[in-house]
Amino acid sequence: MKHRLLGEILKEGGLLSEERLAEALEVQREKGGKIGEILLQKGAIREEDLLKALGEQYGLALLPGISLDGLDTDFTHHIPIQFLKKYKMVPVISNEDGYVAVNDPMLFQPLDDIRMILDRADIKTALAPQSSILSAINFAYDISSDSAEQVIQDMHEEDSEKIISAVEETGDLLDNTSDAPIIKLVNLMLSQAVKAKASDIHIEPYQKKLKIRHRVDGVLYDMLSPPKHIQATLVSRVKIMARLNIAEKRLPQDGRIEIRIGDKNVDIRVSTIPTAFGERIVLRLLDKTNVLLRLTDLGMPEEKLHTFDKLIRSAHGIILVTGPTGSGKTTTLYAALNTINNPDINIITIEDPVEYQMEGIGQIQVNPKINLTFANGLRSIVRQDPDVILVGEIRDRETAEIAIQAALTGHLVFSTLHTNDSASAITRLIDMGIEPFLISSSVIAILAQRLVRTVCSDCREAYVPDEEILNNIGLSPEIVKGKEIYRAKGCQHCLNTGYKGRSGIFEFMILDDFMSDLILKNADSNSIEHMAVQRGMATLREDGAMKVLKGLTTVEEVLRVTQR
Repeated sequence: MKHRLLGEILKEGGLLSEERLAEALEVQREKGGKIGEILLQKGAIREEDLLKALGEQYGLALLPGISLDGLDTDFTHHIPIQFLKKYKMVPVISNEDGYVAVNDPMLFQPLDDIRMILDRADIKTALAPQSSILSAINFAYDISSDSAEQVIQDMHEEDSEKIISAVEETGDLLDNTSDAPIIKLVNLMLSQAVKAKASDIHIEPYQKKLKIRHRVDGVLYDMLSPPKHIQATLVSRVKIMARLNIAEKRLPQDGRIEIRIGDKNVDIRVSTIPTAFGERIVLRLLDKTNVLLRLTDLGMPEEKLHTFDKLIRSAHGIILVTGPTGSGKTTTLYAALNTINNPDINIITIEDPVEYQMEGIGQIQVNPKINLTFANGLRSIVRQDPDVILVGEIRDRETAEIAIQAALTGHLVFSTLHTNDSASAITRLIDMGIEPFLISSSVIAILAQRLVRTVCSDCREAYVPDEEILNNIGLSPEIVKGKEIYRAKGCQHCLNTGYKGRSGIFEFMILDDFMSDLILKNADSNSIEHMAVQRGMATLREDGAMKVLKGLTTVEEVLRVTQR
């Protein structure tokens, strides 16, 4: 039987035109290479079309994905991860059944090598998408690697005296085959934190112990307690990765690490401070592969969402987002920018640091070492003919004044302030030395927000709360009647915390004429809040109460984030 050509199969299946095939064949004649890869690079076909045609050409089954349930990871002890990633193939064996998933069926030699290593001459071959194969490889090597606790148990006093070598390139942590226990421990500490979706890792030295904790959904949990004697080596390893001065132990230092864990690119900001019992380190993890959220994903109620969407399309003015560190202010502002971002407008941001890369937006990173502050950067941005400006944070009078001038001269300005609620943002600006008339003529809206943990849908349980607890968040027994109120329980899906993921609660103050009059009279934050509530503003706690009634979170969680 005549061997059918790949191009012919694709053409016959109506997946490729004669012209595109001719172009690809011309490239192949000039530069060589496989016709399928050339067609993919040129965007003439999709990967699933190519795999379909290869399956027909070689008589192989096509798998849309690889099931990870019951996957036997024993092969990870015999085959190096680099080998499988290089040839994009993975053994998928469960019980007696099994096959090797490949992306390119023409790699006969590596396939034979796998059959020989596994001593399975009969093992079949199947085609699978590249992303499925890489996910299966990362999953297998991740779950079969030693746990951080195991590495700590294997450590000895003399290990802490070993020299630590620096890693210059951004390598995949799962690829790292180093035998040095400290390198293994740091790699596992980072990969476990990424897996748990932690936002921070704290390395805390005390008089007789060392503690490692990580923050998941805004709450700190104990992670590991390594022996005290490895403290110096552990700190040195992290400092080397962050390219900090390991000899300097008396001054605070800041650095950053870029790592890849499987298919995730993670940017880590490192901060060290000297304490009485050694250097304390906090690592802030930013997952660069995170997709930008849309406004509808933030958890904003329908009516607030509609108003906010209208306001972010204003021609000029300042929109402030307030809340403590880690309350999702930047995420909200980026979602707003993402919504209005189009080729008709010029958007420029100045941030510390740039947390998300956005297509079609000019982003400036603050750098105090060369005097590129928020104020200086903002001065230059105004000369760049922007329509929309995002200032990472208003920290001082100078930045606030330039932002207000920009708003008064026809620019829309987004920024953040560290205050507890929307009303105290006004008094904070006045405290900075900004005239009330400038605030009332430039600020159009203030959004205060918090993040509440959403109750785990797998283990949550309905109950009837005490009247006193309900009163604390402003709910009466009549309102609750006929509605399910849940409390957190804990199961394997939510790491026994009872919560999984987070959602925002919002307090949205619009500065209309009544509010402006009050600001001009130099009113305090309580009077401003009272007037805003009269004008229809729902407070943070009231918005949280609505989320409790919808079964999204718990009473305790709303009280935790809204208590003053």
